[in-house]
Amino acid sequence: MADLFDSVEPQRVPLAERMRPGTLDEVAGQAHLLGPGKPLRLAFASGKPHSMILWGPPGVGKTTLARLMAKGFDAEFVALSAVFSGVKDIREAIVQAQAAKARGRHTILFVDEVHRFNKAQQDAFLPYVEQGLVTFIGATTENPSFEVNSALLSRAAVYVLEPLDTEAMQGLFERARSLACPDLVFEEAARERMIGFADGDARRLMNLIEQIQVAAETAGVAPVTADFVDEALSRDLRRFDKGGEAFYDQISALHKSVRGSNPDAALYWLCRMLDGGADAHYLGRRLVRMAVEDIGLADPRALEIALNACETYERLGSPEGELALAEATVFLACAAKSNAVYKAYNAARQFIAKDGSRPVPLHLRNAPTRLMKELGYGQTYRYAHDEPDAYAAGESYLPEGMAPPGWYQPTPRGLEARIADKLAHLRELDRQAGAREGTAKGERG
Repeated sequence: MADLFDSVEPQRVPLAERMRPGTLDEVAGQAHLLGPGKPLRLAFASGKPHSMILWGPPGVGKTTLARLMAKGFDAEFVALSAVFSGVKDIREAIVQAQAAKARGRHTILFVDEVHRFNKAQQDAFLPYVEQGLVTFIGATTENPSFEVNSALLSRAAVYVLEPLDTEAMQGLFERARSLACPDLVFEEAARERMIGFADGDARRLMNLIEQIQVAAETAGVAPVTADFVDEALSRDLRRFDKGGEAFYDQISALHKSVRGSNPDAALYWLCRMLDGGADAHYLGRRLVRMAVEDIGLADPRALEIALNACETYERLGSPEGELALAEATVFLACAAKSNAVYKAYNAARQFIAKDGSRPVPLHLRNAPTRLMKELGYGQTYRYAHDEPDAYAAGESYLPEGMAPPGWYQPTPRGLEARIADKLAHLRELDRQAGAREGTAKGERG
């Protein structure tokens, strides 16, 4: 099958395409899939192609592996992009596969960004996969559990590709530099800066090298320094999909770092998200949630500080207001932790969802009219402020017949330790009042 770039002058072919591996051994990274005895290595060795979903971030070799599979199995390679293709394109691809079958050749149908196809479009592949007309290979940057139809997913193996590590990126950098600009010298710091900007994405690294090469030649710069890299490249280079799984993975890491009382890790994830373009207002709302879910009454200042950080960001905007978010993040991470209110709230909601509508006891009802007073509304209510220590010992505030559920169980941390002591004291007063009431009833009896 003719390659797309066969008729293009080599120097005009993008560096990423010139660097594309021609054999499995040239693929950078993915040792967990391509190493000896690993799943994809065994799949290639078997000589029997099977349908699969390649799940991983951009620039880690998904398209390359699909093309190598077609080459290794001597199969036709038909590629679709879900961004630009529709049902008509799928039908045309199937026609090509049928023509190839008539010539005695199998077809590997590669669908890039398969998660962008809707359910009907994904379903269109099913009969041809089941018939064995095509071997389906889908590439996605999103979790296939959520983005790929279960019917299609059940017919394909899922392989998870990882971002390329620093060692793999360093090797690619040297190979690409030798191919594209062998006479251009890069300082070590400049190389590290470019690898950091590439963020585990081989294609992005190739593009950065080409950009720096042009910029350096235009400016007459040699050697290339880290400062020159910063000036020549846009800062908006981090991989970040505000609606994708990476977003939710990172906010999860931020929340867990705060819950785990690790301020450095919490700051790392906060700054990662800000650097990636996350909405600072959203991050502020998440900090408020952390304050009430994971700190609660162990340190009520946490909620106040989180709310103040949100208000400060509203006043100052970026980048000045981001410091307030950082301050709140560090405070939340260092604060005493308690999820007692969170657990009590959830327990109460679950109980009420299953329980009947218990009437409000008469003594707790308001009595704004004479009829209500005559019916006994509020008659035996004890006004707490008129009682010793402003506490009506022995009074019940739950519906009749409902035992105290004990949902709120304060932790022995922070302010909640004092709250626990107070509640224990009040429960003792209730016990004493109950004992006195029992004695009085006995004497009346």
